[in-house]
Amino acid sequence: MNPPEAARSYYAAIDEDRYDDLADLLAAEFVHQRPDRTFEGRETFVAFMRDDRPRTDTTHELDGVYVAENENDPTRGGEVAVRGRLLDADDDRLFAFVDVHTVEIGSVVRIRTYTD
Repeated sequence: MNPPEAARSYYAAIDEDRYDDLADLLAAEFVHQRPDRTFEGRETFVAFMRDDRPRTDTTHELDGVYVAENENDPTRGGEVAVRGRLLDADDDRLFAFVDVHTVEIGSVVRIRTYTD
């Protein structure tokens, strides 16, 4: 899976509550840095998304995917910046975001989130 596909699959897995697919997509050493907290480890992050996140009735509306692939071998990995909005169940905007995904050999290793 190339980096843009991995990034899009990440949001689809969360929005569709496919936590096994989410776990399969993330590297064991996955780290997600957000403005409010940092998650370290695939199991910690998946457990939070499945059991503890405050809102589960949300969807990610993606406005743009920007690729900076590994110049030596773009099939092995790279970085992807995703610009979008998190929407509630009524399609009202909760906040805008930019996520920078680091992908290595088809697995998401790190995400750094920036919000407005």
